[in-house]
Amino acid sequence: MKPQDTGRWIRAGLWALPASWLLTAWSSLEPQPDQEIDPGAWARFVSSDSYQVSHLIGSTGGTILAVFGLFALGCHLAGSRSGRLALAAMVTAAAGTALLLVPAVISTFVTPAVGRAYLAGNQDVMQLDFPGSMAAAFMAGLLLAFVGTVLLGVAVWRSRILPRWAGALWVAGAVLFYALGVVVGQATTGSSLPTQSAGAALLAVAGGGMAWHSSGRGARE
Repeated sequence: MKPQDTGRWIRAGLWALPASWLLTAWSSLEPQPDQEIDPGAWARFVSSDSYQVSHLIGSTGGTILAVFGLFALGCHLAGSRSGRLALAAMVTAAAGTALLLVPAVISTFVTPAVGRAYLAGNQDVMQLDFPGSMAAAFMAGLLLAFVGTVLLGVAVWRSRILPRWAGALWVAGAVLFYALGVVVGQATTGSSLPTQSAGAALLAVAGGGMAWHSSGRGARE
């Protein structure tokens, strides 16, 4: 493959980053009702067509685009002064993001079935207990994705080939999305918080800045 072709794939992957985070922000805009406080409202929410679409396109589709974008960002930074950090962060973030596909698939396809069963009169379905390994996969994926994403922001900051403001905004978005969004949300309401959508939006802006800067460099070269 010619170097020009490789560059085009990398730039396409960089544009996948803001697209992935915009999809994630969209999918987390409407929090689901508390399953324990109002199981009926929860069941109607998760069995709706809009829930299925937002999770299939937003969560799952966004995750797939994110993996593509993470590899592109790591490759783009590989030749910079932060190349080693960027590649390690890329692998860490991609591994964590891939692990998060496990709960994403369950939320997309299993949860609506549980909601429909409850609405059909099978209230015992709410006692469905998933194995502890799923929770372990979720926690491991969350930790790896958070650490890898933050380190990628640090690598962007140190790289000198991408805007430093994009690296700073990327780190801030990661903290807002993962720590103050997903973690706090799961510990309190069990659903998404506004901080999750806000963090995803910041990551989309940072990713867009990286992609724009990279495209400008590629056009000049």
